[in-house]
Amino acid sequence: MDRFTALQVFKTVADLGSFAGAGRKLGLTPPAISKNVAELEAHLGVRLINRTTRRMALTEEGKIYLEYVTRGLESLAEGEATLSSVKSSPSGTLRVSAPMTVALVRFSEAIPAFLARHPQLKLDLHLDDRRVDLVREGFDVAIRGSSALDDSSLIARKLATMPHVLCAAPAYFERYGRPKTPSDLKALDQIRFPFGGNADVWEFSKDGRTERIAVDARYSVTSSLAVRDALRGGFGVSLIPLPYVVNDLKAGRLQSALDDWTTAETTHYAVYPSRQHLAPKIRVFLDFLTEQFGRDPQSDLEANSLMGIANL
Repeated sequence: MDRFTALQVFKTVADLGSFAGAGRKLGLTPPAISKNVAELEAHLGVRLINRTTRRMALTEEGKIYLEYVTRGLESLAEGEATLSSVKSSPSGTLRVSAPMTVALVRFSEAIPAFLARHPQLKLDLHLDDRRVDLVREGFDVAIRGSSALDDSSLIARKLATMPHVLCAAPAYFERYGRPKTPSDLKALDQIRFPFGGNADVWEFSKDGRTERIAVDARYSVTSSLAVRDALRGGFGVSLIPLPYVVNDLKAGRLQSALDDWTTAETTHYAVYPSRQHLAPKIRVFLDFLTEQFGRDPQSDLEANSLMGIANL
């Protein structure tokens, strides 16, 4: 028995007072109408309708059950109407997980304008560097510095790739010397970010050869902004995403080194459960992220080498 069809049949028969009339309205044959009512009665173990060849009437049990069926079908209709509205415009609560520094540098300042464009939308933004389980924890979108997915059903949209730069405060280089090769970093104080892909090894490439420097940091901290603060304070050197320090490099608060070596990159992705039946609230937020990440903090410097940046 198709329970939903049986309930619709029962209510239509009760409303019209006719099996034949219900069949015409629902597009079903008289035998199909009778079968649905009979199977519903068998399922419930009570008689809902007394019928003869000429007339029909609800039993007392049928009248009681009709009240519940009516309320249930009306609630379903309201739910469908609500979902129809949700499908057409962004609304409801959007739960997003993002690394704190990425959010603060890339898009958090634009959130008020985003919400102003979508007044029916609520945003629950969790800033945390840990790798969340989207489905189990109920997140709609997560931003990750990797395309590696925990579940093959998840979808990843590329947002941007961030190059890294080795840098320190000018005073630090004046005191301890500017490194000329990656090996020189072993004699310098290192600042480590433990959640990045280059947390334990800094890799540098040049002219077909690669040098890997094991990170032996006096200071390890779980925030890239705290790494930046330590660099500004002249504590040591670090390999850090360029967008986080581009303004410091421009202003001369920090200087880059080993500019003729290629270093790490971090590519950020927006990860979400499925592209099928994508809710408008997710779609507009993905478009918002694409827009914000497209406004690359170092875009006006792309024509310059990092050595040029250091001398700005």
